[in-house]
Amino acid sequence: MITRRKLLQGMATFGLTSFGLGGYALGIEPLVRLNVTRYQVSPADWPPELRLRIAVIADLHACDPWMMPERIGEIAERTNALSPDLILLLGDYVSAHRFILAPLPYEAWAEALAVCRAPLGVHAVIGNHDWWDDKHAMATEKGPVLARRALEKVGIPVYENDAVRLSKDGKAFWLAGLADQIAFHWRRRRRGGPTLDDLPGTLAQVTDDAPVILLAHEPDVFAGLTQRVSLTLAGHTHGGQVRVLGYAPVVPSRYRNRYDYGHVVEGGRHLIVSGGLGCSVAPVRFGMPPEIVLVEAGA
Repeated sequence: MITRRKLLQGMATFGLTSFGLGGYALGIEPLVRLNVTRYQVSPADWPPELRLRIAVIADLHACDPWMMPERIGEIAERTNALSPDLILLLGDYVSAHRFILAPLPYEAWAEALAVCRAPLGVHAVIGNHDWWDDKHAMATEKGPVLARRALEKVGIPVYENDAVRLSKDGKAFWLAGLADQIAFHWRRRRRGGPTLDDLPGTLAQVTDDAPVILLAHEPDVFAGLTQRVSLTLAGHTHGGQVRVLGYAPVVPSRYRNRYDYGHVVEGGRHLIVSGGLGCSVAPVRFGMPPEIVLVEAGA
């Protein structure tokens, strides 16, 4: 009996044969491929005795048929197999572009992510699409959004301007999660509307000199950080989603290609931007396969 996945792969193969690169970008790279991208970072203030394996899942954009629960479950199991100390989810769990058959129920993708396991836990932030998809939250300009409720229902804590102190082998570090920076971006431009992210308030919760890992859905916050934040992890850009010879023509950031993808070091500060897993605007990826990120800090 042919499965839905095999049918889609068969359609993708037909598309590749019939339409060349277009078929590959539409059906093979976003649907079939799954990379693990590894980084080693040693920020200047990082304690040499603290070694962390951090797995990052970003930008699932769950939907039918491009990111079904089976695919999310596969991603979760592949992430677990990396033996991370902690797993970080960087937002945009939902998809709202027009090239989908249907959105997934929130419970479906949340339950698939609940498979994730790590000794120091699974931790999440919320992305812009998670806000934009929640009509009530957008109308009232208040959360918690449906995505946060779905994650918390399966036991995954969500950080919106929150910080928590964790430790490994007796060595402490802080995990700080920033609320989304562009949840109301069009309203802010039009009438000075509200903003959600509160970086000073988030870092004010850090009460000692242990290193800080900042989770931010969008990477743009990195430009204004001080060296108090040892490592920033972000998603949102999808690496441009289409990259030609390593260059992304379109990047959803006010800094364009400065923070489009990968490991960025500025003034001794470290940023890693995940290329993500799903698709936004259109279900196309080329030169930017879906990826799980594994960061080895202090290695």
